[in-house]
This record gives sequence, C-alpha cells and structure tokens, in this order.
Amino acid sequence: MSNPYARHNEQSKANFDHVYDLPDPRGYFEALGSLDYLAPEHGRRLFPTLLREIRAEGGPAGVLDLCCSYGVNAALLGHDLTLEDLYSRYASPELADLPTEELAGMDRAFYSEHRNGGRTDTVGADSAANAVRYALRAGLLEAGFGEDLETAEPSGAFEGSVGNTGLVTVTGGVGYVWERTFDRVLNAVAKARPDGRVPWVATLPARLVDYGPLSVLFSRHGLVTEKLSARTFPQRRFADAAEREHVLRELSKLGVDPAGKEEEGWYHADLYLSRPAEQAAKTPVDELFEASGALDY
Repeated sequence: MSNPYARHNEQSKANFDHVYDLPDPRGYFEALGSLDYLAPEHGRRLFPTLLREIRAEGGPAGVLDLCCSYGVNAALLGHDLTLEDLYSRYASPELADLPTEELAGMDRAFYSEHRNGGRTDTVGADSAANAVRYALRAGLLEAGFGEDLETAEPSGAFEGSVGNTGLVTVTGGVGYVWERTFDRVLNAVAKARPDGRVPWVATLPARLVDYGPLSVLFSRHGLVTEKLSARTFPQRRFADAAEREHVLRELSKLGVDPAGKEEEGWYHADLYLSRPAEQAAKTPVDELFEASGALDY
C-alpha cells in the first residue's frame, strides 16, 4: 500500500503544514487564499448532485469528509456560502485580533444564520486534531475525529458515528490519505450502516496522482471507479517555478498533457467517483453531472 504521491508532498510541493493544525482557521485561509486554492468550491458545486442521487436510490444522507481540516467542506455544503465568502470572512480586520474562543462563538452564530434548506449532516476526520476541534466548536460537524487513519485503526467513537454515511468526500487530501485510510473507512462504514453496504466515494486529486491503486482497492469493496472526462478543475496556483517544473515532469512521466492547465501555472484536479456497478452502469459519471448542470461554471 505504498503512496507514490508522498514523495511529491515531502520534497517538491509547497508546504502548508504550519497552517493545517492551528487553533482556528485564520492562518489556513490566509495561506491557501494567497494561492487561490479552489478545491472546496468545486466540492460545493459537485457533491450535491451525488447526494441527491444517493438519496433517490434510498441511501443514507450523511457525508464523511476526510481531511476535513476546519470543516470547510461542511461549511460550504450545509450553508448558503461560497469559498470566496469564507476567504473574505477570515481576512476581515474585525476578526483579526479576536481570541480563538471568541471567534469560534461568532462562527457558530454566523454559520447558524446561513444554514441552507437541504441539511447535510457531515462527520469529519483529519489527523489535525486542533482543526477538527475548531470545526466542532463552530458547529460545522455532527461529529469530528482527530485521527490519523493511515497509521491506526479508527476509534470506537468513529465507528459509532458513521452509520449514516452515504458519501465519503476528499477535496484536497488524496495523497495524504491513501489505501490504508480508505480501506479502514469503508470497513467502518459498512460495519456501522444498517444495510451493511459501503458508501460512494468522491475525490478531487491532483492530476499527477496515479489513482490506479485506489481504484483497485475500491473494486475489492465492490465499487466501480470512474473519472469524469468532461473537464478538470483548477486546484490552486503553483507556489513557485520549481513546483511548476516538478509537476510538469511528473505529468510527462504519466503521459498527461498539461497544455492549458498546469502549463498555465495551476494544479488541476480530476473528479473520481466510486460507486456500486449497478449505479455506474445506469448513469455514467459524465452523464450524471452534465444532466444536473453542475459542471456549468
């Protein structure tokens, strides 16, 4: 279960470790906003289509968000807010000097005021325990777990909280979490769900990730993996020329054409969807999203 993306994370990718586990999200939004990080915004636009489909099939309505950080995906899925709204909020001078506890209280009220009509219960997991604690204090997660599922089995509390999971999501974390995490998560959800079934999985990994090992893993759990062919999704700008050149070299090794995408200075991500064969055969992933209009942005 080796992770070929780990070397890129460790040696060549811009390092944001210092903002992933702060007491509150202000530093995270400042650092990621400086590079126009967009992955959660794509999740906001894409994941509701999948949730509607799961519910139409009689599946459970909950989301398990891996690498949930400060609850960003939960904030966007469950509220009438865009990622730009969040960047603006956490860059506000009025919030700059607040103690974390005061900010968390204000955030709880803010998010409560912006709940959208279609409630999405989200459970979050991330090795960054401070970030998960903040998401819980801000009222963004139904349950949250600061657990490193690459290195350890999920806790009993985690296993007891994921029984309503119909969709597992990852926007910016594939490569940080890999086969061990997904295997443990799918086993835990199947054990917790009354029907004993594994959930759908939707991810947005950067295009230099070889998704083959994960597709094989999902197949062992009875899921068919499809890659959306209709488009890719700009993830963030490269931090510098060295990062760009490294990505271009890695894409060349994979035979991936960077024209109009990474060549222009941006990471691009693919959407992968893993679900039972009967659903995949009935409505292929491109058809599913094109019919919903979710790609029209």
